[in-house]
This record gives sequence, structure tokens and C-alpha cells, in this order.
Amino acid sequence: MGSVKIKPLGDRVVIQPSEALEQTRGGIVLPDTAKEKPQEGKIIAVGEGRKSDDGKLIPLSVKVGDKVLYGKYSGTEITLDGEDYLIVKEDDILAIL
Repeated sequence: MGSVKIKPLGDRVVIQPSEALEQTRGGIVLPDTAKEKPQEGKIIAVGEGRKSDDGKLIPLSVKVGDKVLYGKYSGTEITLDGEDYLIVKEDDILAIL
């Protein structure tokens, strides 16, 4: 993957989701409709942070390259140059792996 040409605003981050499992542990191949969407991925771009009520900039706790776990129905899915990405608010990130 080259440089992504997207800059999230505020407290949003761009995540490249991990690949969905192609088969079960027992070796059963799953069709696309049965694959569960991954809930982990790698952060590839971050916004500048959020503004507090008094106007101060609060930097994000995550950074580019972090592997994260995010909520199942979080964010907005986009496709850029044939790659799938997810834009989420920092609040939707559950943990850094």
C-alpha cells in the first residue's frame, strides 16, 4: 500500500481493516456472505485531535501504525484506489492491540 490520499478531520482516524477469515479452523471455506467483518485493523491516518470546550486542541491517543480493535458497527466504510477503509471517531476505538 502506498501513501493514502485522505486526511481525516478532528478526532477521526482512517483504519485499514484486517482481512476477513476465508475459512473456519476446521477448514470449511466461507462464502463472502458468511464472512464476519473484522473488528480490528491498522490506523493509516489520524486527524489533528479534538477541541475542548475552551478551544484547546487535545491530541489523539492513537497514532499511525497502531493495530486497534473497534466497535462492530462503527464508522463509515469507503473504498479508495481499490482498497477498503473505515473512518471512525477516536471514541469508537475500543483498544490498541
